[in-house]
Amino acid sequence: MAQDIITIECTEAKAEGKPTSRYMTTRNKKSPNTPNRLEKKKYNPFLKRHTLHREIK
Repeated sequence: MAQDIITIECTEAKAEGKPTSRYMTTRNKKSPNTPNRLEKKKYNPFLKRHTLHREIK
């Protein structure tokens, strides 16, 4: 299976000590375009704005 299910977590809320938002998404492990942890801009309902979310283990 080429697609793996991963969890991404808000980095800004974690730094501020507020509740973090988490999203489930997929990623292609064999793709040379994403060798590091995945980063996406997603909406955080606790901060009420779009923030950077990074892949967690």
